[in-house]
Amino acid sequence: MAFVWEQLLAGIIHFRLDWRDVLDIAILTYILYRLIILIRGTRAEQLVKGLIVLFIALVGSGLLGLRTINWFLEGLMTIGLIAIPIVFQPELRRALEHIGRGKIFQRPAYEYEEENFEIVLEELLKAIPVLVKKKIGALIVLERKTGLKEFAETGIKIEGLVTAELLINIFMPRSPLHDGAVIIRDLILSAAGCYLPLTENPNLSKELGTRHRAGLGITEVSDAVVIIVSEETGVISLAHDGKLTRYLDEKTLRSTLLNQYFSAAKQKRQVIPAIFARRFNQQNAEEEK
Repeated sequence: MAFVWEQLLAGIIHFRLDWRDVLDIAILTYILYRLIILIRGTRAEQLVKGLIVLFIALVGSGLLGLRTINWFLEGLMTIGLIAIPIVFQPELRRALEHIGRGKIFQRPAYEYEEENFEIVLEELLKAIPVLVKKKIGALIVLERKTGLKEFAETGIKIEGLVTAELLINIFMPRSPLHDGAVIIRDLILSAAGCYLPLTENPNLSKELGTRHRAGLGITEVSDAVVIIVSEETGVISLAHDGKLTRYLDEKTLRSTLLNQYFSAAKQKRQVIPAIFARRFNQQNAEEEK
């Protein structure tokens, strides 16, 4: 036992750490942190916990000399490593999409959004009260950085300017396109009658139908924002980043959408003016004293 401690102490004494090692550890730590953030709150979180338990059991059985259990767990871990890409396919896709939406690959989205999104929002806020009053179901997808071409191709190509009248007519009960989703890209209503992937969230309320599940599902595989109007109750819901917010009114919907689209860009632009404004106010206060 003393020999082991001597070897450990000698290893610590002779351990050398240069800047490459520090950089290596820092990068690996950041990657692991981002992975934890990515899988938190998803099915993958529980699967990772299960793998950790199996790994601990594998190491423990090896230390205790339980050969049969250790052999069984080694085989199970081997199968698990092969199955990980299959089981984690949605999470892996989501991770790659997050990388693709990084600053290196980002298109200058805010430039046109600030000019045109408010125009689209006004048309949406003209159409939605009509849909709510008449209890007409609607599923409206607002495309952002992640392209939704593959989903737009499942519907009927429109490529028309977004207007309240067009939206109301599309979702009228006797319209051939009312059952699907509309996809809006910038000022253009790209397609209608589109099929969207359904969410796999097992915790979603049973009272929510296919329209809500589809609206939530598209936000799990993209950064789109989805407006949902219930056909049964006329309740307005908003889906984003795999989360569903229900019972919105017109005012709350407007403020939420504006925050989703403009908060990050406005915060960046307001940092420097805010600093100068604060300094100017301090100087005025000192002069008054």
